Amino acid sequence: MRRLGTVVSAMALLVAVGLTQAQDKEVTLKGTITCAKCELKKDNECATVILVKEDGKELVYYFDQEAHKKYHGEICTGGKDGVVAGTVIKEKDKLVIKVSKLSFK
Repeated sequence: MRRLGTVVSAMALLVAVGLTQAQDKEVTLKGTITCAKCELKKDNECATVILVKEDGKELVYYFDQEAHKKYHGEICTGGKDGVVAGTVIKEKDKLVIKVSKLSFK
């Protein structure tokens, strides 16, 4: 019985490590960088987001707090097409990208 517990614990650890590594993978998103409040009417406060079309759906990725502060002034009153690279995590019901690189088209 003790061995079974050890095996189950080891498997759980491997799954957790695998999920963490999958979340650390850098992705590149192409879409419209805009304000979730002013343009999309999705929030009560300004938030910098990138709106991406994938498989016929529109997905909204929120910028991390540091990137929001850095880039929000350029897009609050009107969105711009752009490309964002970074790592994506899920926080509650939102997709959040930790931006490592951004370029406007």
